[in-house]
Amino acid sequence: MVGGEAAAAVEELISGVRQATDFAEQFRSYSESEKQWRARMEFILRHLPDYRDPPDGGGRLDQLLSLSMVWANHLFLGCSYNKDLLDKVMEMANGIEVEDLPQFTTRSELMKKVNRISKYI
Repeated sequence: MVGGEAAAAVEELISGVRQATDFAEQFRSYSESEKQWRARMEFILRHLPDYRDPPDGGGRLDQLLSLSMVWANHLFLGCSYNKDLLDKVMEMANGIEVEDLPQFTTRSELMKKVNRISKYI
């Protein structure tokens, strides 16, 4: 019977993952690519147990969704935010692997190039 219990436990686990994934799917933005959504969904699902709304409300889920967007916007679009906020979302995302991220040039990096070029003009 151990085999039957193990199979039931695995099926229950798979069912729980499906439910969580289906729940998270409602928060996908129409403009997110598959790669962006998979990364953000992993972020959401990883922290969902800690951000479930209490019975009296409280907006914890909204906070998690906002943090996931900050992380995704920083990663995929190069948006910058307050250092404390970025530190928080980067810590929350620790261990989430995302391949082929775009490389962004910051304003200060651009200004350094402009200053080097202007020396020769």
